[in-house]
Amino acid sequence: MTDQRFWAVLPAAGVGRRLGAAIPKQYLDLAGRPVIDWTLAPFIEDARISGVWVALGAEDGFWPATAYADHPKVRRVAGGAERCHSVMNALEALAAEADPADWVLVHDAARPCLRRADLDRLITELAADPVGGILAVPVRDTMKGADAAGRIRCTLDRTTLWHAYTPQMFRLGALRAALQDAIAAGDLVTDDAGAMERMGLAPRLIEGHADNLKITRAEDLPLARFYLDTQASSC
Repeated sequence: MTDQRFWAVLPAAGVGRRLGAAIPKQYLDLAGRPVIDWTLAPFIEDARISGVWVALGAEDGFWPATAYADHPKVRRVAGGAERCHSVMNALEALAAEADPADWVLVHDAARPCLRRADLDRLITELAADPVGGILAVPVRDTMKGADAAGRIRCTLDRTTLWHAYTPQMFRLGALRAALQDAIAAGDLVTDDAGAMERMGLAPRLIEGHADNLKITRAEDLPLARFYLDTQASSC
């Protein structure tokens, strides 16, 4: 694994409309720091990560005040209209200095509770994989399929269902080509594995921890604070 390079990409151009906050969710205060500071920390502190590309909105005035805005490991790139566009912009910029065979780990900017152990497991288990994969957690609840009227249509077999988390880790060249194809076809995939699946590939599922939550609602902030406190006390 010594001859491989690893890069991280954080799409952070979203405004978090579902949260209803006055500022984008990645800049909300979480235990005295912006959410994005917590999100970036595992990648900044991991010596295997050669650099981190953060895709930001054109009118983002909050980024300069964050802890890693001027960090030598971090690069800023223009975000896009959708998540896939932001990731694509970062990959295009990264391609100017990285090899197509390098690994890219794409992680949601509003997912601040990633455990270092889960990041390490993802990199270790996928470093020799021909496709790549994602952090995920098996579904534990009974899952229902609904019809257009909001009534139960069926009960799904949860033994084959997983919650898709991030980071999602793929080769730069392969992911770049897959996203280009999806965007050109008007398929605005909501995660990177979806782009790879469109190309007929089967990413691996690497089981992580369920506390790697994505902040989307107001109640997620105190829950994230609880998870961070719990992780700190268990170290």
